[in-house]
Amino acid sequence: MTTSWHLVTSEYPPDIGGVSDYTGQLAAALAAAGDDVHVWCPGAARSGPAGVEVHATLGTMSPADLRRTDVQLDACPGPRRLLVQWVPHGFGYRSMNVGFCLWLARRARAGDRVELMVHEPYLEFSWRSPVHSAMAAVHRLMTLVLLGVAQRAWVAIPAWEGCLRPYALGRAVPMPWLPIPSCVPIDAPAGPSWLRGRFATGHQAIVGHFGSYGAFAGLLDGCVAPIMDGPCSPVLLLLGANGPSYRDALLARHPEWAARVHATGFLDGPVLAAHLGVCDVMVQPYPDGVTSRRTSVMACLSQGRAVVTTAGRLTEPLWHGSDAVTLAGVDDPAGLADSVVRLLADAGARERLGSRARQLYADTFSVERVVTALRAA
Repeated sequence: MTTSWHLVTSEYPPDIGGVSDYTGQLAAALAAAGDDVHVWCPGAARSGPAGVEVHATLGTMSPADLRRTDVQLDACPGPRRLLVQWVPHGFGYRSMNVGFCLWLARRARAGDRVELMVHEPYLEFSWRSPVHSAMAAVHRLMTLVLLGVAQRAWVAIPAWEGCLRPYALGRAVPMPWLPIPSCVPIDAPAGPSWLRGRFATGHQAIVGHFGSYGAFAGLLDGCVAPIMDGPCSPVLLLLGANGPSYRDALLARHPEWAARVHATGFLDGPVLAAHLGVCDVMVQPYPDGVTSRRTSVMACLSQGRAVVTTAGRLTEPLWHGSDAVTLAGVDDPAGLADSVVRLLADAGARERLGSRARQLYADTFSVERVVTALRAA
């Protein structure tokens, strides 16, 4: 049966960002499954893939923008299923757009079915910053409004249900887990030998990291030296936006590594997949632990890479029981580095870990799984 979808999002390709990647991939997959897909987003007019109609009407999410969107939405046949890609900081007004939430509530009362895909719930309070705490309070008000009308709130990680449930005020809102798939194509060919030759010579190993080099940079700093100065003397390949800036800062402290540290900057999906394919081990530390919402680790799993990552307060139990990644504690950079060094010395262990990673991704995280869950709900 064909379903009409209206994906409401703060970003959509060619915008750069995790929500953009996710929404673009989801829209294309729903259309490929035979559904009618509309995307509502800010920015300039743009086209989508076959079967996806993009409406760039949201602008700054001002009242005038929302009224303009109302006109076009009302022209679409009902019943309308609005799947909102929820990140509280994504919808303008310095992440405090209560008016946007009230607009969704009004549309729900008028008959639209509103569902949330919660990528992030809200900011935490901070005694160091009154402004930060004010934003956190408004985020909770926005959550109250949305959970007062939402028919379902899909969550990127199970831990988000515990954050959201109190703000449903007793409404029995279903909050099923819907993992975030990889942002790179899973059928991409392995990285060609000439590409590997750009970064390493002979049998020199390549350790990769894929990220944005923001909040996680400190964790990476803590484990890089034992890896780079270890017995394998590997190359470090930094993938993703801001990688060149991180490389410069790293080499300012360790100029002796200049010939062994490379950074690509932003890469689109197929090119990123090829670069992931030349890495022998991926080191992916996260301050709250690896979770199913981390698109960077999903990219690594989908390409069958051997991944060393961190277990933390948000890490789901499946990571401990899957044997698809090697885990170290968030506060154990030495253990993280040691795991990387041991994998570099054991090609068989890398191959087995990568094979389990690919299987875990196919069984649990693929976009096909996401589409099946959405269409069945």
